[in-house]
This record gives sequence, structure tokens and C-alpha cells, in this order.
Amino acid sequence: MLIFASHKFLWLLLLVPLIPVVYGILRALRRRRIKRFGDEALVRSLMPSWSGAKGWIRIILWDLAFLCFVIGIARPQMGAKLKEHEAKGAEIMICLDVSNSMLSQDYSPSRLDRAKLAISRVVDKLQGDRIGLIIFAGTSFVQLPITTDYVSAKMFLGSIDTGSVPVQGTAIGDAILTAAKSFSAQSEKSRAIIVITDGENHEDDAVDAARQVAELGIKIYTVGVGSLRGQPIPINGELLKDKNGDIVVSRLDEATLKQIADAGHGAYVHAGNEEFGLNPIIDDIKKMEAEKYNSVVFEEYDELFMYFFAAALALLVLEMLIGERRHKRRLFE
Repeated sequence: MLIFASHKFLWLLLLVPLIPVVYGILRALRRRRIKRFGDEALVRSLMPSWSGAKGWIRIILWDLAFLCFVIGIARPQMGAKLKEHEAKGAEIMICLDVSNSMLSQDYSPSRLDRAKLAISRVVDKLQGDRIGLIIFAGTSFVQLPITTDYVSAKMFLGSIDTGSVPVQGTAIGDAILTAAKSFSAQSEKSRAIIVITDGENHEDDAVDAARQVAELGIKIYTVGVGSLRGQPIPINGELLKDKNGDIVVSRLDEATLKQIADAGHGAYVHAGNEEFGLNPIIDDIKKMEAEKYNSVVFEEYDELFMYFFAAALALLVLEMLIGERRHKRRLFE
């Protein structure tokens, strides 16, 4: 498994495609200045040794060197040693709604982004507990199997958007049943499902699904995301409209979410902008009887940054050796 110990530096990769663009703009401005000076062909004849193609080759090599350097300072690491260890804790399956209604902006920057941030912060606080992730809209599937690999959990979380599930809708019941099937065989007592959604269930009987799952000893908590007055749904720069041309307004359905939590012997929390609501739920889950389980994790990692630094250095040396002048001698003259 590949991870980045200093992943914040990866933001610098956004500069990689910009460097050739800026160089191209500077080349175009240079040509414009040459045309002002005199005839372009005449000016070029006065500089027979200058090579425009080599300029592009040099900037591409420099850009690739910068790419390797950025990856190097982000400290890529490869899992080197697996070790099985025993831990105690609960198993938590988070069901995250990724339907289009989660794009509403009654939370900043949106319901979905605010939920992802809250989950990420909770993952940072977990110790020993195992976590899994279900995403759902019109259907549901396991995005991350139950694990103690919190680094992977955050990586999978970052890739989620409303396009992650191709079928639109909100099938909360299906998500709950999928989560119930996804717990490990080692867990029997301390199991909990957290459903994060705006509650607009259109597909199934979520309350009945919660009741079935609760009979297995699994607690169900619900987190309501959204406002009671509702918000429109922005998609591709426009507001979503129904078949009659009216703007669709997504409202939080607290009543349904409270019924689901009651049927699942858990609790309902209305997410806030400051306190999203996951922390008190996690605190309540930790009061459950912790179970022992064995897990296999990477204990040691091999550093790979030196290979990327070496590649960056080699590319820079090659860039300097190429120069911008044409070779006077040609092969096969």
C-alpha cells in the first residue's frame, strides 16, 4: 500500500500543468515583440543557432523534474511489514448519502462536503475501533470494508462525490441492510450504524429495515443534514428543476430519521455547522462493551522519496545539458 506521509505538499502538483502554459504564453509574447522589431524571418536568420524546439524540450524536462520533486517532498511510503495484533473497540459502519440533494448549500460548502469533513475529523480521533463506509443514493454499496486502517478510510472518503453511485434516489433502508451485512464475523456485541442523510427517503421502508437490524443487536444512529425550510440543489451551475420546470427544494425530513433511530435503539442528531453531531454519537458508542478482535496492519513502511529526488536531479541535469542552441553538425551529411 502506498501512502504519503506529507500529503499536503501534493497540492503543488496543481502547478505542473500550468508551467508549460505559462511558458507558451511567454513564447507568444516574445514572438510578438520580435514582429515589432522587424521581419520575423529576418530576425531568425540573425539567430541561426537558436532552437525553438529545444526550448519546449527543456521546459517539459523541467516540469517533469518539478513533478518528481513534489512527489518526493510528499514522502511516498510503501507498506513493508504486515503484523497481526489484537485490539479492543467497537465496529462502526457509516452510511453516507451521496444523492444530488446533498449538494444543497445550507451547510458550507455543501451538505456532502460538510459531512465528509466531519467523518474525517472523527476518524482522526478513533483508537482501536474499526470503521467501514457505505455510500448510497438510489442503491448502496460498500465503499470501504470494516478496517482499522484509518489512512485508507480518509483516502476513500476524499474520492466520494454525488457521481459515486450511478442510480439517483435515497434508499436509506437498503443502506442500513447493506451495512448490517458488512460487519466482521468477530463482532457480536459492539456494532453500530451511523446514517448521515437529509432524510428524504424515496425508495424503501427504512424504519422496517432499522427494526430488522436492531433485532441483531446493532444500534442505529441517524444524523440529519439540512434545514427544515429547505434549499435548492445546484448542479453544473444551475438549480435542479422538476419535470414541470419548478425549482426542486430539498428539506430535512427529521420525522423519518427520528423513527429510524427509535426503531434502531439509537439516537437522532441534527447536524450543526459547528458541531456536526458525530462526536456525541461516537462517545455513546464507546460506552458499549468493547470486543477483542485481531487485525492485520502495516507496521513498517519503506521510504521512496529518494528515488523521486534522484529522478528530479537527473531530469534537471539533462535539461541543462540540452541547452537552447542548434548543433552545428548534423548526422549523415
